[in-house]
Amino acid sequence: MPRWLLPENISDVLPHEARRVEELRRSLLDLYRGYGYELVIPPLIEYVDSLLTGTGSDLDLRTFKLTDQASGRLLGLRADTTPQVARIDAHILNRSGVTRLCYAGSVLHARPLHPLAVREPLQVGAELYGLGGVAADAEVLELAVASLRIAGLPQARIDLGHTGVVRGILDVARPAPARVDELLAALSAKDLPLLEQLVGGLPGVVGDALLALCRMNGGREVLGQARRDLPRIDAIAAALGELEWLAERCPADVVSIDLADLHGYRYHTGITFAVHVEGLPSAVLRGGRYDDVGKAFGRARPAVGFSIYLRELARLFPDDAPRAILAPADDDRELQELIGKLRADGEVVVQRLTGEPDRYPAGDFVFDRELARAAGGWQVVPRTGVPQGK
Repeated sequence: MPRWLLPENISDVLPHEARRVEELRRSLLDLYRGYGYELVIPPLIEYVDSLLTGTGSDLDLRTFKLTDQASGRLLGLRADTTPQVARIDAHILNRSGVTRLCYAGSVLHARPLHPLAVREPLQVGAELYGLGGVAADAEVLELAVASLRIAGLPQARIDLGHTGVVRGILDVARPAPARVDELLAALSAKDLPLLEQLVGGLPGVVGDALLALCRMNGGREVLGQARRDLPRIDAIAAALGELEWLAERCPADVVSIDLADLHGYRYHTGITFAVHVEGLPSAVLRGGRYDDVGKAFGRARPAVGFSIYLRELARLFPDDAPRAILAPADDDRELQELIGKLRADGEVVVQRLTGEPDRYPAGDFVFDRELARAAGGWQVVPRTGVPQGK
């Protein structure tokens, strides 16, 4: 096997993609800082019993594990950053009141999320701790919508859901855990024929409600449909009330309702949301409320947040190469001063090195201008035959 081959679903991030990813990362972290979210950088590796706290079995299957030679304990390479940030809030910072944290870094998946997914995605996200209720949910949703705007996805829609709806229905019958997993999988896939088989043996009101959920996705009118067709249960009414309050505070062209979207059902405790984009097989943004995630760290703090997979998001960007200025190989002091000034002003200036071939430089840049000596000294002039930038 050639030495340069990488493992399956592992890939290098090459210059044109790396540039778009890094531009997104900087813009998003600046956005979160503007809302008062503080940056944390958790370690890539830590003890498995900490990494998997409160996250359910799905994350366990995606986590690489190895034995620590120093302690003999089992370590894991993080497959998601949220449990680590919860640990930092609950045990390290140990603050009272509201804490706003954000992060950006690689995670590693033992199994890809889907056949085309990379196993080392770059994850960026924001988490709000210490406040339950819809006010905190609304701030995080606002931040998620702003993230989409910055990423250049003005037409993307956020699908809102709430785990309280399905929990309220299942609490009537309390099926066995294995049966619950089958029901949830069929609901998430909106597989009506399979769901019709699975609800056999359940009370009629439960089966009818689960089948109705498969059709409850669309605009805000879904909430009225849910109030008419679902059982009159306090937990369901409360969940629908929260969804309505949040949907009214989001732009109408951004929000849709999907009561059968059950991602993270095992650890989400309230509102959930996801952003799907045409051309990508999985959501580029996922989030929700997960109040129990910090319980194992000694503080069951309310928590709500979201994460974004940056590499997937970056693929949606138009592949516009950045414009740059080409400078000749010359030690002239005036030229060096001008190059320094242009770089300080944010321009990309590549100066040929002595002995470098006199041809168009390879790379991710379009050199639409060059520095040339004129009567008044060195000047930036257009390069002939190269489309000019804006």
